[in-house]
This record gives sequence, C-alpha cells and structure tokens, in this order.
Amino acid sequence: MKVKQHTIKKQVELSGVGLHTGVISNMTFLPAPPNHGIKFQRIDLEGSPTVDADCDLVVDVSRGTTLEQNGARVYTVEHVLAALVGLEIDNVLIQLDGPEPPIMDGSSIQFIEVLEDAGFEEQNALRRFFEVQESIQYKDPAREVEMVALPTDNYRVTVMVDYNSPVLGSQHASITDIGQFRSEIASCRTFCFLHELEMLYNSNLIKGGDLNNAIVVVDRVVEEKELAHLAKMFNKQHVEVKKEGILNNVDLRYRNEPARHKLLDVVGDLALVGRPLKAQILAARPGHAANVAFAKKLKRAMEKAGASHIPHYDPKLPPVMDINQISNILPHRYPFQLLDKIIYLDDTIVAGVKNVTMNEPFFLGHFPGNPVMPGVLQVEAMAQTGGILVLSTVDDPENYWTYFLGIESCKFRKMVLPGDTLIFKCELLAPIRRGIAKMRGEAYVGNTLVCEAVMTASITRKES
Repeated sequence: MKVKQHTIKKQVELSGVGLHTGVISNMTFLPAPPNHGIKFQRIDLEGSPTVDADCDLVVDVSRGTTLEQNGARVYTVEHVLAALVGLEIDNVLIQLDGPEPPIMDGSSIQFIEVLEDAGFEEQNALRRFFEVQESIQYKDPAREVEMVALPTDNYRVTVMVDYNSPVLGSQHASITDIGQFRSEIASCRTFCFLHELEMLYNSNLIKGGDLNNAIVVVDRVVEEKELAHLAKMFNKQHVEVKKEGILNNVDLRYRNEPARHKLLDVVGDLALVGRPLKAQILAARPGHAANVAFAKKLKRAMEKAGASHIPHYDPKLPPVMDINQISNILPHRYPFQLLDKIIYLDDTIVAGVKNVTMNEPFFLGHFPGNPVMPGVLQVEAMAQTGGILVLSTVDDPENYWTYFLGIESCKFRKMVLPGDTLIFKCELLAPIRRGIAKMRGEAYVGNTLVCEAVMTASITRKES
C-alpha cells in the first residue's frame, strides 16, 4: 500500500450517460492538495457547490449511492470512488456538469484508464489510515446481510453473494491487497435480474441503462412478446437470451463477474468512510444500503479512535523528511537541532516529531533529580518545525536564515518528560509577505496539548 498521499498530475476528462438519470455528463478529474480528500463539484449549478465523499451525506441507496450537500446531488458515485481507492488516490476534485457520473461500461475500468493517463503525484503528507483494532460488525437479518471488519496490516475484501438463482447460484470473490483491484475487479460490470428491469424502469431509474453497460441475468423462460418489449425499452431491434441466461448474448468477463462487481461496490461505498482503510472486510450478501450503514459504523469507530485535528504519527511509516533532509534545510546543529522528523508538509501546515530522551544535554542541569524539558526549548523545537514550512516556500532554502521576531499567547499546559514523543503542528495564520510569517504552533504528547504559541518569524537571504 502507498505510504504517502497521492493526487493526479494533470486534469483529465471523460463523458457519457448516467445510468439512472439518463443525462449526459462531462466529468473532469483535477489534482487537489494534501488532506483535500475526494470531492464532487456540480459546475452546472449556481455557485458550483461541492459535495464531499462522506457516508453521512448519503441520501439514497436505490440501486446506487447518492450524495447530497450544499443543495447539490450526485448520483451513482460508487464506481468512480472504487477506481480512486483501487489506485490509492487520496486527493482529487471531480467536476460534473450533470447530476451523475457516466456509467461507461458499467464497471470502473474506464475511470482507471483515464486516471492512469493523468499520472500520479506523491505528496508531502502521510496517508491517514484508519486501522481497525478490533472486530466491527454489521447485520441486517431481514436481508440476511452480514459484514465485518477485522484487524490486518493491509486492505483485504471478500464478498459472498447468493441470489437463490439457478443461473448465478452462490458466488464469492476476494482480493488480498488493494493493489489487485485494477487487474481483478475494476473491469467487472454492474448487473441485475430480468424481473427487476420493469420495476427499475417504472421507478424512473435506469434511464441511461443499455445492454452495453449492464449484465441482465435471465433466470426464467422468456416469451418472444416480452423480448420484443425489452427491445423497445432499450431501443434495440431485437434482444436474445443465451443458454446461460444472460440477456442479448453478453459474454461474462469472469465466471463470477457479479460477485466481483459486488466487491467493487463495497470498495466504492466504503470509500465514504473518508480515510484509507487497513482492515479485512468480509461481506455476505452486501448491497448499497448495507455498505453505507457499515461505512457509517466504521466512521463512528474512527472518530472515537482519535481527534482528527491532531497530527497522526505512525512510527512504522517513513517520514516526509528525515533528520538528514532536515539538516540540509535548517542551519541548526547539535545541541540545538531539536527536530527529528517531518511527518506532514503542505502550503500552510507542517507537522514534526521530537523524541525526548533522558540523554538530552539540557537534562544535566534542568532539574537533574526531576527531569523536565524546558518550556523555551519546546517553543524552539516548535519554531524549527515552523521554519521548515517557511523555508519550503523558497527555491533554495539552504541560502536563507530564519529569525524569531515575536511570540504571543504562549502557554505551557503539561510537563514534557523523558520518554515522551512531541508532535508539533504549525499553521500559517496569513500568507507570507515580505519574508514575514505568522503562524500558530501547537505541541502534543499523544492527544494531550502540552504547549501552544503564536510565533512570528522572518526569512532573510544569507549574504554571499
């Protein structure tokens, strides 16, 4: 799995008809900054409102997943979201000039291909995985649906379906790593049973349905009169039924293509949790309603696990900058180089780490019998973290000095002791002008705020 966040390198577009609305839409994928997430934007509506890919914004699960926010709806988002998860793209803006992404061939493969054409860009931020720590279960006894998330160190999904049909029977599909999605799952198309077609059509759905973008399973004898009616419905001269029971002689791409598509839907709907998952997902007879309900349960567990505004530090993951890269930018050296790692960096926010150990030189004289890290050095370490942010705005940071100009509203809220790991977060309060930067700094040990201050600094080019 990718460790750092990714976006796409350039804007790419595709067009097509929406499965349920029947409206032709142009869809544009655009690069987005770190921590932006996945957002849709209805550029055909006044004000071009955006809609977050968030399970709490789901308003309909009738044969697809529909989101609504800021007075805008986006229908049938699951196939696009599955493509983004399968490619491990974290940040993208998806502009639409209609209400629904194009259905394309009923799978995710054409979204995958256009995104691959855009190329991928690694960003200076670690991915914020939600790592499932204990079993999380969802059941819907009425529909015989069961879903569970189990702890693991990657993203695995197994789906079982059983439609009580002589044509499909019981099927299962699985991937043991999200990297398998593109080759094993992405090309699997949506499907429905013949007996559902009339109901969907009469419910004002599948207006954009076509025998080229969906598999229609026939599990009963069909009279010529009904075939003629179906041909008229899909604007075809005629339709046929294969011996296997697939309408209009459509060849399956896999023997278990329906189960694989259900896995695709699970991946797409669980993208609405809002963060990449490290979990083993087991799903029996899933559907959009169950997927979204399960996503909400996962999101509640994620929210309970920790506050999102505190920088997340996973020591197992490689940093955005290690100590050698920091030394190439900051002029500080022992014993005043107080920063060990940078774990996040974008245009306005930086996060860094300092491991506080008993062999720090200041503990020799600062309360030897009761070692406590001096508050002024906490502020200095926080300022060095902010210095990385400020110096990242110039092309040749090694040719600049950073100087403190002022400290305001400084508070020390809890003692920092040997063995603590300090997490620093600095955020610009205004754009840097004339080399002057003002930022708010916070220091945490775990989820506890230990120090905070508003700092002003200047960057000055070194004299040659």
